[in-house]
Amino acid sequence: MAFGVAFSAMAARGSDAETTTFDLSDVVFLLAFLLFPVVGVLIASRRPENSVGWLLLAIGVAQGLSLAGGGYASWALSAGSDAPRGAVVAAALGWAWIPVVAVPATFLPLLFPDGHLPSPRWRWFARVLALGMIAASIGITFTPGQLEEFPGVENPIAVPGLEALTLGILVLPIGVVGAVISLILRYRRAQADERQQIRWVAAAAAVMGATYTAALVATWTTGSSWNGTGPGWVQVLQTGCLAAFGLIPVAMGVAILRYHLYDLGFVIRKTLLIAMLAIFITAVYVAIVAGVGAVVGAAGSPVLSAVAAATVALAFQPARRAAGRLADRVVYGDRATPYELLSEFSDRVGATYSADDVLPRMARLVGDGIGADRTEVWVRTDDVLRVAAAWPAEEPRDAPRRVPIAVDAASISLPDADAVYPIQDRGELLGALAVAMPANDPLNPSKESLVHDLAGQAGLIMRNVRLTADLQARLDDLRAAQKRLVAAQDDERRRLERNIHDGAQQQLVALQVRQRLAEQLVDRDPAKAKAMLGGLQTDTGKALDDLRDLARGIYPPLLADKGLVAALGAQSRRSVVPVTIRSDGVGRYPQEVEAAVYFSVLEALQNVAKYADVATAEVSLAQQAGEVRFTVRDEGRGFDPRATGYGTGLQGIADRLGALDGRLEVQSSPGSGATVTGTIPVRTEEASHEAPEMSDVRV
Repeated sequence: MAFGVAFSAMAARGSDAETTTFDLSDVVFLLAFLLFPVVGVLIASRRPENSVGWLLLAIGVAQGLSLAGGGYASWALSAGSDAPRGAVVAAALGWAWIPVVAVPATFLPLLFPDGHLPSPRWRWFARVLALGMIAASIGITFTPGQLEEFPGVENPIAVPGLEALTLGILVLPIGVVGAVISLILRYRRAQADERQQIRWVAAAAAVMGATYTAALVATWTTGSSWNGTGPGWVQVLQTGCLAAFGLIPVAMGVAILRYHLYDLGFVIRKTLLIAMLAIFITAVYVAIVAGVGAVVGAAGSPVLSAVAAATVALAFQPARRAAGRLADRVVYGDRATPYELLSEFSDRVGATYSADDVLPRMARLVGDGIGADRTEVWVRTDDVLRVAAAWPAEEPRDAPRRVPIAVDAASISLPDADAVYPIQDRGELLGALAVAMPANDPLNPSKESLVHDLAGQAGLIMRNVRLTADLQARLDDLRAAQKRLVAAQDDERRRLERNIHDGAQQQLVALQVRQRLAEQLVDRDPAKAKAMLGGLQTDTGKALDDLRDLARGIYPPLLADKGLVAALGAQSRRSVVPVTIRSDGVGRYPQEVEAAVYFSVLEALQNVAKYADVATAEVSLAQQAGEVRFTVRDEGRGFDPRATGYGTGLQGIADRLGALDGRLEVQSSPGSGATVTGTIPVRTEEASHEAPEMSDVRV
């Protein structure tokens, strides 16, 4: 290239200087095509297995030969002393423009981006292209007649009959169409990375096509030429068109070497916006300056140029907004731009924390934003992830999937999902976003970044949703507990009524009848009346004992008098299972606390006697950290709490404790016994540290 530039400059000082000047457009053209071998060196040195780099180098070599041959021929023919050799060189290198023009339009798209044809079925197509180019090159080299670039100079190496080979040039339009089809087919079956590479080259080709079309239209409508004549703005468009050729190798280099560092959607959008504005400005100038000028006979009038400038200034902002919407439509389709999606997500879900509203919105926004087939929002509850919302809206199709608490958030795997993005807040895993993409539009770095940003924003919202859900669940539990307590109270009243009616009442009625009989026998048979009165005393004692038993079931007098340890010790004497009672710092507490602990322990011991099939049980009472705690242990058959649930007895204990802000914990497994632990918070001023009657009792 340097050789050709030097001889072109020398030729400019010859007799035909007016036809051999080297102006700005030539410099731009030279620099644009210099990018082909420069990028070719970069690709071939870093990816030698990729033939795209070697093709770019070959284009540079062909362009260098064309410039060198043309420059030398211009100098030799202008000097005159070396004209025969100049004509030979001009004829011998007249074919060099074919690889410069044809290879970028055919073979580069065929082999991009991996350096291989799309499939073996394309081999015949590539061979036909190569044979056509070779035939055309031979025909151009040996065609008799004057040289195209040098009028009046005959081809010194002409071979009659070979000019028919120039028909091989007809394969070039077919090759261009085939290359475009190959790129489309490759794009449709490509993965995310390869699609990103193809988009880079497509963006460069779109810019080159837009600038070339604008320059061609401007040149034609103004009657200008490509040799520097015409209005200044037309020359600027022509120079920009030449410079746009350099975008092709640059785009290929970026796509092959560093494509993953850039958000191509943003680049394409800006490129389309600028191209459409350039076309708009060109169209306005052509319509007013050339069209109106031709009608009124004032083409090129400064007034019309001023009117065109004013029209562009007034319509620029509306045109810019319309071009921006069209560019967004081309790049993102029906989806919103990433910025719009993030803004909408923040505005619309930031105002509500209802799981019924925010989670479906989140799923829909993600699905619309990236064009997913399906998106799901999974919420973590304890160590389980469950589907809380899905888009398109339908019933969750997957059962809850169990995820260990200690799992690495990056390793979550969910069914039928192409990618899973954890939702975290302050290092805690709160849920996940799962997306399933269509086969022809998989995830790319831009979409992954978008969903990752949305998942990052959703952390605080998900925490609020979970807190709301926890509060709602707590409220539901309290309502259910209230219903169960009311039902338990009604059952207890009916039980007491039955016990009194069937027990103490019958005994008292019998005593009343026997007292009347005794009264009748006092005068007639004093001895028999005396014996009957003795029996009445015994029956009265039994009735009194029955009434005391009923009273203990309501609230034991010993519990009110002596406290938990004494009351449980007395009650355990009647247990069918031997019980060991241990206490640690247990004092006196409010009546409702002692009653809750007392009846909870009795219920637990009753369960041991019914189901544990064990010889002994142990009850531990303790006060620590502002809580009174009881524990009932046995070494019996055990059970699985998750499989069987609490049942009536344990649920009653949980309700008693829950009414006082306490909690129940059940630890058991089949064959290893069971441990029932209950805690109730107590304030320090409510607890009395009087010494209990017993601290370690075995009954």
